[in-house]
Amino acid sequence: MALKTTRAAFFDVDNTLVRGSTLYFLGRGMYQRGYFTKADISRFVVANLRFRMTGMEKQEVIDRYQNAATDFVGGHQVTDILKLGEEIYDEYVSPKLWERTCEIANEHMTKGEEVWLVTAAPQDMANIIAQRLGLTGAIGSKVIIKDGIYTGELDGKLLHGSEKAVAIKKLADEHGYDLSQCYSYSDSHNDLPLLTAVGHPSAINPDAILRIKALAEGWPIYDFRRARYLNRLLGPAVSRLAAIGTIFVPRKRR
Repeated sequence: MALKTTRAAFFDVDNTLVRGSTLYFLGRGMYQRGYFTKADISRFVVANLRFRMTGMEKQEVIDRYQNAATDFVGGHQVTDILKLGEEIYDEYVSPKLWERTCEIANEHMTKGEEVWLVTAAPQDMANIIAQRLGLTGAIGSKVIIKDGIYTGELDGKLLHGSEKAVAIKKLADEHGYDLSQCYSYSDSHNDLPLLTAVGHPSAINPDAILRIKALAEGWPIYDFRRARYLNRLLGPAVSRLAAIGTIFVPRKRR
């Protein structure tokens, strides 16, 4: 019988695993399918931007983001949103995955370490992403369900800031993880509670504050945005040089 692993890796989703906001992708897909108006999505975009800029500092901004997020699915059948979530993953999320982050997650899985997504996005959307990527599971913000319909009210707190640390500590108790041996990854200083809750934190595509913290603490830093930009910038030039090289390489005599 295989021994139960005591290690796990916890990944934030937005801008860590996916380029952009998962919840925005969900809202965009719902808008395109006639679930709500352009004004509705505009309100969410503003709330999302304020949330990303201020993070943990202003509760009123968090509340506004929370209300905008849960209003998206309120009044809709769970089965309809789950089906829509699969479509949104294929249409928007999958093309926006950071390939190298996925590779890091898979490296943990290969070592027998479990991998969890930890996100403020809705639990059901987080589940879809984890399932599609073959990860262990996901924990996200939960919306109350009554008679198979989302009520639009949160079940508990928005999974943000210190709530992520609370969530993985609970998960560790349930699964027997030793957090001092675990890993966590995020792009945002808002996730410092998540990062400092484990023994091996890392920054992926970090914001300015997180980069400073990671440098000060000696945490690994991965910035795939820069690599992607350099590939776009240098790719055509490298291809031209390679083509020129093949022209001037002398052919072997037979």
